[in-house]
Amino acid sequence: MGLCTYPTLNCFEDVIDVYFISPTKGKITLKEVVEDIIAFMEEEPNAAYKLIIGTDSQARDTVCFVTAIIIHRVGKGARYYYRKKFMSQVKSLRHKVYTETSLSLEVVNLLERELSKTSYRNMDVEIHVDIGQNGDTKELIREVVGWVMSSGYKVKIKPQAFGATKVADKYTK
Repeated sequence: MGLCTYPTLNCFEDVIDVYFISPTKGKITLKEVVEDIIAFMEEEPNAAYKLIIGTDSQARDTVCFVTAIIIHRVGKGARYYYRKKFMSQVKSLRHKVYTETSLSLEVVNLLERELSKTSYRNMDVEIHVDIGQNGDTKELIREVVGWVMSSGYKVKIKPQAFGATKVADKYTK
């Protein structure tokens, strides 16, 4: 696959080529992620679930972006999957945050396309973004939160954005 360019909302050339890593199952396709999410929810069909998407990144020679998908059985655990994508550079903090957010929105759109073929088409979805009231990213809160909300999703920022700041961050290193 090619590298993403900024701004990006078309980083996945073909859904067939979209792979994620499951800590328990290894490399799996997006379709297999959806099947695993459904199987997890069917284990306890009366539980409340949240579908959480978050992306974080870390720069070295290249920039590693990790997008995490978390299916959270509220109060009773979760499963997660992640995908790495590399870029040669990011031009600024704004570029980094916008690319992270774009990747999260792209993944949630792909997931919803697959979930729309099932009885789980109306899930509670949250996008977790790696921005917060402290630090340089506070200047981006209004525009990034507005962007995600205008895309139709709930949004969480630090310190509630664990999908980005804990799960995705773990695999950027």
